[in-house]
Amino acid sequence: MPSSAAPGFDRRLFLTSLLGVTAAAAGLSGCADSSAATARTAADAPLPTKVPSGTSLKIASFQNQQELQLELAKLDDLPFTVSSWANIGAGPDVINAFRAGSLDVANNAGIPPIQAHYQGYDAKIVAINVTRKPNYLFATKPGSDIASVEDFRGKKLAFSQGQAQGVVLLRALKEAGLAYDDAELVPLTSNQFLTALQSGQVDVAPLANQQAPAYLQQYGSKGAHTIPTDVVDLLNLLWAPASVLSDSEKVAAVAAYIPYWAKGAVWQYENPDIWNEEFYVKTQNLTLAQAESITELANKPLFPPSWDESIKWEQETADLLAEGGFVKKFDVDTLFDRRFEGIAAKAVPAEYRK
Repeated sequence: MPSSAAPGFDRRLFLTSLLGVTAAAAGLSGCADSSAATARTAADAPLPTKVPSGTSLKIASFQNQQELQLELAKLDDLPFTVSSWANIGAGPDVINAFRAGSLDVANNAGIPPIQAHYQGYDAKIVAINVTRKPNYLFATKPGSDIASVEDFRGKKLAFSQGQAQGVVLLRALKEAGLAYDDAELVPLTSNQFLTALQSGQVDVAPLANQQAPAYLQQYGSKGAHTIPTDVVDLLNLLWAPASVLSDSEKVAAVAAYIPYWAKGAVWQYENPDIWNEEFYVKTQNLTLAQAESITELANKPLFPPSWDESIKWEQETADLLAEGGFVKKFDVDTLFDRRFEGIAAKAVPAEYRK
């Protein structure tokens, strides 16, 4: 596969505009080496078994999903204070929030930690939920005659380098035998995809399963359609800045939060009718039929006691990005804090352990 990018695709300009890699951020990146020894020392220390009184965390809760899960599941009170539930979900936004100190732990896919490492920002994966079914499908602009991934040749494709949608696109192209320069990769963030499709700025964009029903309802009659694939984004993970994990109080709270995160996901999976009504209908303004079509595609949460498969998949993803020149090749082991390995699995029934 050629290592050159699509014509006109300036990766350095893209990284600067999309991910906010300013001079100040570069300065933070320059501090990475000086803090690396401290981070390594913290990673070798055993996890605290008790959360000190007065500890607080700032937790990402995109569209209020994490907070709502815990509220509806009626779990025990968290053993720490949540100083803010931040409505942040996209990988680039999470990285910027980590840098600003406005976020302590977030839920993302596998690609944002790779992107953070490429920027020189040290953050670690602390919990993993493996997904086995596709969470994304490809949507076409109105009036399109594209019928398969092979038809992407020569087309404009929405591409977000720092988000799950980006790696799903790259994996789909590879499976179809297409090189990166067989199509035009248009650099956008995922929150721009719908507008880009509607306006015809791109021919295809990867959409999350829950986005597709509303898009098709509006543009299906005008020729927009979806192209499902079997490409999965394996990792749904929790991660946190190394600075948070080197704080003896905060690291204890992160470890304590993981079982709640896992149990919340299990509750949502086991109670689709309640979730459809309380989340999709009441907060996302979808119809009940649309909500049901989304939950029918939902992945059963699986929390692996061993992270070996996840690390292998993450390495394949990093290598795929490196092949295209989007990042430099590196060993992804550095992204995983294996002190946390197994915490999520121990918190759920056996059927939810991978």
